[in-house]
Amino acid sequence: MFKKAKLSILNGFWLLIFAYSCLLMAEITYRYRGFGLDANFLMIKQTEIEELWWYRYVFYTHVATAILALPAGFTQFNSYLLHKYPKLHRSIGYLYVASILVFAAPSGIVIGLVANGGLISIIAFELLGIAWFYFTWRAIDLAIKKRFDEHRNFMLRSFALTCSALTLRFWKVTLVFLFHPNPMDIYQIIAWLGWVPNLLFVEYIIKKKRDL
Repeated sequence: MFKKAKLSILNGFWLLIFAYSCLLMAEITYRYRGFGLDANFLMIKQTEIEELWWYRYVFYTHVATAILALPAGFTQFNSYLLHKYPKLHRSIGYLYVASILVFAAPSGIVIGLVANGGLISIIAFELLGIAWFYFTWRAIDLAIKKRFDEHRNFMLRSFALTCSALTLRFWKVTLVFLFHPNPMDIYQIIAWLGWVPNLLFVEYIIKKKRDL
């Protein structure tokens, strides 16, 4: 009884953290509502905007679709929704997969080619985009083949990378507050910290579940 109550409190705590993080992401995304060329992050990407005609379009495609993946992906791990409303579970799952495979991951890979921080950052963001695409595609492929345990594992991996949008900003705020690093140096660090620890944590969860 006590163990179940403790687990419920812990789950509720993480739900609140995630909900608050999603609200922050929504607020950041809202700043781009006017599709301005000097909004928020784009203020430091004026060179790309002026020299690369496609950058603004790919950037806004990424911003508009990546935000959909966060709440859509989170609902996929709700066992109540899965068992009580399987059709809704699948519909939201298709939204999650489509937003990543068709728009968010490809656009992320493209804009990652000119990421701040030079080659170190570019490699990190390219690996992130490719892995995000592959894990998501593999998850839907396994679901079609009805290999649901493997499907769930790849969805966990995919969602860990989806959450890099949150963890990247968390690490940026934390490192800037603690160490006041050079602006370009911070991108080289958070480009890796934003997703590698997430993936390692999920791999630990998957391994622990297999060992049970």
